[in-house]
Amino acid sequence: MRAAIFRNGEIVVDEMPEPTPGPGQVLVKSLACGICGSDLHARKHAHRMVDLAKFLPGRKPMDLSRDVVFGHEFCCEILDYGPGAQRKFKPGTHVCSLPALITPAGIQAIGYSNENIGAYAERMVLSEPLLLEVPNGLKPEHAALTEPLAVGIHAVEKANIRGDEVPLVIGCGPVGLAVIAALKIKGLHPIVAADYSPARRALAAKMGADIVVDPARSQPYATWAEHAQMSPEQKAARPPLQAMLPALKPALIFECVGIPGLLQQVFEGAPRDARIVVVGVCMETDRSEPFLGIVKELNVQYVLAYTPEEFAYSLRLIAEGKVDAASMVTASVGIDGVAKAFADLANPEAHTKIIVEPWR
Repeated sequence: MRAAIFRNGEIVVDEMPEPTPGPGQVLVKSLACGICGSDLHARKHAHRMVDLAKFLPGRKPMDLSRDVVFGHEFCCEILDYGPGAQRKFKPGTHVCSLPALITPAGIQAIGYSNENIGAYAERMVLSEPLLLEVPNGLKPEHAALTEPLAVGIHAVEKANIRGDEVPLVIGCGPVGLAVIAALKIKGLHPIVAADYSPARRALAAKMGADIVVDPARSQPYATWAEHAQMSPEQKAARPPLQAMLPALKPALIFECVGIPGLLQQVFEGAPRDARIVVVGVCMETDRSEPFLGIVKELNVQYVLAYTPEEFAYSLRLIAEGKVDAASMVTASVGIDGVAKAFADLANPEAHTKIIVEPWR
């Protein structure tokens, strides 16, 4: 079968052996797979990912001398079952799954593994207990956005929202857009979002942001403060010592960029007692000033992925039309177009989410 393969630091198209489903596994046809920012990071910083894997017990790092097939945001079609499977779904059923395999050695990742190929291949293997049937005739290219939406849903859940906060989303790429959608579902307003890209700011507004900011023209934290003023009643209810501080509602800041220096910018701009949720994945060594975090009493929460319940919930949200997933898709390519798509995604004005359709 054909696949877009990560080999010697590049994405190449080649033939590879057909996968065979083991006990409790399912052979599927890859219908649609989103190109994730993590895939772009993995191509550029693969050696860094391998080096840091030593701090993650039980996680087997990629062997970069061997082929890897990325692709963990997918919708697939069931083809056949391995031995011992319950055969819950008929062949031809469209399914999504957490990008993981249940094995005798434990849970293993799909997509950043030499053994468990991702959905940039024509066919792959999934674990039957993790399958979710795609409902409502949802298009595969939209069902494939379940995974990135679940990242935003999880980030907002980990923020432990009380209901009185004013959120600020820094970065309106796919992750930031997912966070905005999740905040809207929570009913937390006004949502302030910042991005340098006009196209992404427009999409942020479409996904639920109430105020969009161009950091080249307006300081995001100043704009946030304009919309976070306490009511006269809230001001009057503050304890005497707090009355000396700016009369602002609690800040909930989502860092959705993941580049060096960004977290330090958040530390500098954030108001006192802000809660910061780090969703963007910075693959390089970074620095921030602990003194600012101490003096401002900042609370920093790093997040990763999602729970199985959040993943299933995200699929339902898309299928029920509560999240406009279709607006995030800006292009689709076959296997031969994956390498170029990686380069094209560097331009935020051109693309937000490119879908790989290996069957094309």
